[in-house]
This record gives sequence, C-alpha cells and structure tokens, in this order.
Amino acid sequence: MTTDIFEMPNPRNTEESALPSRGSSLCSIESIFAARQLRSTVKEKVARQEYETAIVLLNRLIVCYPDSAVDYNNRGLMYFYLGQFLRALQDYDRAIALNDRLDNAYNNRANCHAVQGNFVAALTDYEIALDLNPTNLRALINQGITFRELGIYDLAIGNFEIALILGQKFQGRIYAERGYTYYLRGDWNCAMGDYCRALEHLPSSDRYRQKVETWLNELLSLMDS
Repeated sequence: MTTDIFEMPNPRNTEESALPSRGSSLCSIESIFAARQLRSTVKEKVARQEYETAIVLLNRLIVCYPDSAVDYNNRGLMYFYLGQFLRALQDYDRAIALNDRLDNAYNNRANCHAVQGNFVAALTDYEIALDLNPTNLRALINQGITFRELGIYDLAIGNFEIALILGQKFQGRIYAERGYTYYLRGDWNCAMGDYCRALEHLPSSDRYRQKVETWLNELLSLMDS
C-alpha cells in the first residue's frame, strides 16, 4: 500500500462516565477531571508528533480505564504512526472487542491492514465502518484509495464522489485523490480538472499540496510530450 492513506483523527477528549478504576494499585489518576486533562495532553503530544510520549500517557489511562475502547483505539493509532503495526492491530482488536460500534476503530484497523497489503481485510473493515457510520469521510476516502490500489477505478471514483457530496471537509484531498484515479484510468482531462480544483481548496501551508503540484506537473509534461 502507498503512503496515500488518509491521516487519522487525533485522539479525542472523551468524557468518562465513571471514576478511574480503583481496582488497580497502579492507577495514578485521581479524578475524571485529571483524566480529561491527561487526554488533552495526549492530543498536544500527537500534534507535535511525540507519539512515544503519547503512548506512555495512554498506558496510564488504560490502567485506570481498562474498558475504554477509545483509549485502546488511540494507542493503536500511535503505534500505527510509529510503524509498529502488530501492536496497532492488537489495540484496534481490543477496542472493537470493547465497543463493536466504534467506526473509527474499524477504519484505523483497515488502514493498518492496507499498508501491509492485506487489501481484502482492509476492505472488509472499511465496509463495517461505513455500515456503522455512512458519513465517515475518512473511511470513504481510504476505501476509495484501496479500490484504486487494486485497479478498481470506477468504484474508487464512486467513493470520492460520495465523499464530495457529503460535505465540505477534505475537499482538496478528495479532488486530488479522484484526479489521480482519473489519471491512472487514462482520463487525463478529468485528472487535470480535479488537480486544479484540489489546489484551489488546499492552503499553501498544507504539505499535501506539494504532492498535488507534482502530480499536476507530471501530467502536464506527459500532455506536452
């Protein structure tokens, strides 16, 4: 699988309905408020790409909240970012065992399968994520990218078109991914149009913009040759 997997959401500050578990003497979190602060710190560490530190903090949360599917999902995401896919899969499996309706966990697990070339398993998990939440744009985009990797261009384009209809979020990325799919299918004029639309939506500070500009320049060179 290429590195075109769409970025996962950062760990969210989820509310807990119960106090930290006092069953473990290892639990050092004294209150729900303290847990909320710790999750906020995790989010800050992720924003700075300090994934190993984030894992240490999530370990503390999991000791105190052993039934928190979100914490396992978020720790799995950190392992994914670090390229530790086996550990990531183990955490995603645990998250889903705790909450089998957590669509983001299925999406994250699918990404982990996809980067290892396990496309059938990835497509199965994307489908479950979308069954649980048909508006999960990340799952739609990632599933579309996986269809493209398999050469199923029509289905990939269909995913991107649905994602465009669902809302304004990720418009630049979606146009670019659809454009690249058109390019691979041989529809260069459609690809050109989508690349230009993508650049209109992507801010100059967006790292993904450089990739789109490269795709566009490569296409222009081919069209001029």
